[in-house]
Amino acid sequence: MSFIDVIVPSPGESVSEVEIASWLKKDGDWVRKDEEICEIDSDKATLAVSAEASGKLQILVPEGKKIGVGDVIARIDTSVVPAEDVNQNNGSGEVQAAPSAPSPTASPQPLSAVAPPKEPPAQEQRKKSDVASPAAAKIMTEQGLSTAQVQGTGRDGRITKQDVLAALASGFRSAAEAAILESGFGEERREERKKLSTLRRKISQRLVSVKNETAMLTTFNEVDMTAILDLRKKYGESFKEKHGIGLGFMGFFTRAVTEALRHFPAVNSAIDGEDQIFYHYADIGIAVSTPKGLMVPVIRNAESKSLADIEKEIKTLATKARDGKLSIEEMTGGTFTITNGGVFGSLMSTPILNPPQSGILGMHKVQERPVAIQGKVEVRPMMYLAFSYDHRVIDGRESVGFLVKVKEMIEDPARILFGGRAPEEILLDL
Repeated sequence: MSFIDVIVPSPGESVSEVEIASWLKKDGDWVRKDEEICEIDSDKATLAVSAEASGKLQILVPEGKKIGVGDVIARIDTSVVPAEDVNQNNGSGEVQAAPSAPSPTASPQPLSAVAPPKEPPAQEQRKKSDVASPAAAKIMTEQGLSTAQVQGTGRDGRITKQDVLAALASGFRSAAEAAILESGFGEERREERKKLSTLRRKISQRLVSVKNETAMLTTFNEVDMTAILDLRKKYGESFKEKHGIGLGFMGFFTRAVTEALRHFPAVNSAIDGEDQIFYHYADIGIAVSTPKGLMVPVIRNAESKSLADIEKEIKTLATKARDGKLSIEEMTGGTFTITNGGVFGSLMSTPILNPPQSGILGMHKVQERPVAIQGKVEVRPMMYLAFSYDHRVIDGRESVGFLVKVKEMIEDPARILFGGRAPEEILLDL
């Protein structure tokens, strides 16, 4: 027999220990080279581990166990391979032993003499794998989903893990959830204990530390979204045709924030011991809700990017976040964060700081409300904004001024092009 060890890769420089989040294959399953076989959790990200060769999988470490980076978690027996991987020229579809050095006494056996091993029962039961990737099939089985309930976007309509996560994240109810909703809490009084993932435990620690170690306050305002909605209605289709991406709210708010940070540099700073660090660039974190918890991928140098570039990068990072493909580098080093609770229907909330950053902007649901416009009552699409900040480095004047500056640019998007000032103000040198 010939074995290849499956070794835990390093998720990042500061990570020395990880946890086996889930095995996407079972002990004894046949795997192919580059096929994902398990997921590992660190305190920063979830990573997939792929097979380095085709063969029969032997699992050495169970789910939920902590192991060190570089440890062996499984072995792959490469002396036998799946029938599909046998050279199709033999036409038999059988599984054969990997070639080895010929014995001086044994005569070679014909291929037909090699009996194919029986397919494991698990393979027979997991028919979802015919139209779904192993990771997608596992999640669908856990959530009680059928292949007819998820639209596949992979090759030949194959359902990917991203398809399933996107369906669940958009509010799609699994069969198990639907059954619970139809019958209340259930016929039996029962409790379920589930261990927190490494990522969720780290999030909990960070949130508690923010409340205990910062002087966090929140200021609120509201913004009239009429101008942005009119722009989207007028130029949305042409924007998508040219850039291949939809024109969303987040791009406008990201650009507005980067311009507001130029006027209020304290908001784009952080405390380091007895020093205050001012960042002369804007790396904007975009909070993304995933099935495994909140993740904040970062758009580097957002102050120098166009609206289209920002929208493209947001889509790419959000997709990778929901698919568990974000790298450590893509989630570290942000100087300011934007979170949008409006996509879930939130009308107003208090966002919590993302340390060591000193500020975070919370967007909310756009809702039509009656407002006073030049002495008349009009119905306008309004959004509440919430800006949470660390009062140790940001004073009330700066916090309110920053939020007002963002409001002004959203209500008059041309200001974004002129450093937060109206064209008339530049003309009049005001």
